Amino acid sequence: MITLKIANDFSRHPAGRFVSDGPYSGQLFREHVLEQIIRNGERTIIDLDGARGYGSSFLEEAFGGLARKHPLSLINSLITFKSRDQNLIDRIELYMKNANNTTTKKKSLLFGGGLDVRSVTR
Repeated sequence: MITLKIANDFSRHPAGRFVSDGPYSGQLFREHVLEQIIRNGERTIIDLDGARGYGSSFLEEAFGGLARKHPLSLINSLITFKSRDQNLIDRIELYMKNANNTTTKKKSLLFGGGLDVRSVTR
């Protein structure tokens, strides 16, 4: 089993959804780091501590994007998360769980309720 510490092995400032959003985007992390873990089939601990923070766009694109491409059972068999912040791990797991569920009101689930603009009629 290997350990990947995002702050040391990727960036202390992961941010943005797409490569066009900046140099340490969720897309880049998914394509170059997470997909490599899947290809190699090696169990990996992803240590989330040490980064300056994680925006929802980074997390959803990296981990939700991975779950849109691969079965959750495969991802969970290869990747384990480590963090002092359990809420961060819970958010990532929720992004992955909801990645392929187009009927779930993701914003409401992730942000504790609120208005889902898709349900508002004019």
